[in-house]
Amino acid sequence: MKRRGSGILLHITSLPSSYGIGDLGPSAYQFVDFLSETRQSFWQILPLTQINEAHGNSPYSSISAFAGNTLLISPQLLVEDGFLSPSDIESPPSFPREKIVYKAVTEYKTGLFRLAYDNFKNRKQKDSGFEKFCKENQYWLDDYVLFVTLKENFSGAVWSEWPEDMRDRKKEVSKKLKGKHAPAHLRLKDKIEMEKFLQYVFYKQRHSLRAYCNSRDIQIIGDMPIYVNYDSADVWANPEMFKLDENKKPVFVAGVPPDYFSSTGQLWGNPVYNWEALKKTGYAWWMRLIERNLKLFDIIRLDHFRGLVAYWEVPAGEETAINGRWVEVPVRDFFDKLLKRFPSLPIIAEDLGIITPDVREILDLYGFPGMKVLLFAFGDDLAANPYVPHNHVKNCVVYTGTHDNNTAKGWFRKEARPEDKQRLFQYLGREVSEETVHRELTRMAMMSVADLAIIPMQDILGLGEEARMNVPATGDGNWGWRLLPEQLTPSLAASFLELTRIYGRA
Repeated sequence: MKRRGSGILLHITSLPSSYGIGDLGPSAYQFVDFLSETRQSFWQILPLTQINEAHGNSPYSSISAFAGNTLLISPQLLVEDGFLSPSDIESPPSFPREKIVYKAVTEYKTGLFRLAYDNFKNRKQKDSGFEKFCKENQYWLDDYVLFVTLKENFSGAVWSEWPEDMRDRKKEVSKKLKGKHAPAHLRLKDKIEMEKFLQYVFYKQRHSLRAYCNSRDIQIIGDMPIYVNYDSADVWANPEMFKLDENKKPVFVAGVPPDYFSSTGQLWGNPVYNWEALKKTGYAWWMRLIERNLKLFDIIRLDHFRGLVAYWEVPAGEETAINGRWVEVPVRDFFDKLLKRFPSLPIIAEDLGIITPDVREILDLYGFPGMKVLLFAFGDDLAANPYVPHNHVKNCVVYTGTHDNNTAKGWFRKEARPEDKQRLFQYLGREVSEETVHRELTRMAMMSVADLAIIPMQDILGLGEEARMNVPATGDGNWGWRLLPEQLTPSLAASFLELTRIYGRA
């Protein structure tokens, strides 16, 4: 990543398809061809972790840090692999093209998955790839499939509310639940095997797509949240890694302190790690998580990087994040051990917001590139603003905006104050309109000294706030935007290719 390059931010769910949601099938390969045609070197996506409706379908709020999002499985590739017949997918429901309706997609794909699993199960010849996958991933897969199966059996209840023997994962219970003598409503073996099958198919399809990207000299940048949900297989299976009480409920939860964005801070609610316990294991769980993500991505963007230096913990039960405190992480020991295991650890640090000197020190010590977001560049004190292009450094990644921001056009139209616009005009040396601001910010990012420039697809297309991916701290209506196939026009490709070449990123 030390060479000059550029790429596009577009999550897989946003790709076109006939099945209600973008997936790992033909449209993903067509998008890789578009990246190659425009001489991009990187494709940035959001986390590929399993999503669910209870957590707003957010890829940052998953029931597992390891399991893949099975809604990304391509029905067309299931047909190619012989798990479905062409007639099974020839008449999908009439899904909206512009937006994902997660409930309808989940219902439709669940039916296809059951059919595909039945066909897989009834094959006379065993799939050696499946057996190998289950063996290699046993350390997380067995816990995950049992967790989701039990959760479904208990009507979605939080794991800490399950019967005590299941809450505490007693071994004899696990054997009993899988056995032929289990009560009918707890006969889970078939469900468990189906969940393993779906993770295997996800792995196969994702592996093929990454190989195709790499064959076209394109690297995948993927997001990795540093926290996990309390109601997840990770906490259920590894309670000793988190600060929990005798009833396995959180003692503290994660957040950020009050700042100029919020007078009460942000209370995220994730359980916080017991770093002393993690240290005693040589950070074994983290080692496996990083290894897993390096199988998914070429480069990992670590979300909320500052939480790996010191984190804000708030007593459980607080209504705001005000009464929290900073707790230091054994960060040097942690990264020294990570780098010993992964000598060339390809990390981008999400270092947005108020970053203290101790975080900067770690970034400098290990040489991890941080982020510069142009939508933050035109506030007060323009000359000294770290996000404005003349203050960029080579070892960073510049974005017009991220998945948590409005689009450039939406920002200009709805959020930028008159004085922000005036500073933008002064910096450019001329006025621009809402119809052209996305092009100006894209050009500004591409001409930056930053080694890497990443442009959200929405800003390349010049779309407004209706195409925004996520509004933080809101639970509904996020993660739904989709690209339309006709939007990837030859003229769009030509103009983006020209920019890429002009600024030496091709």
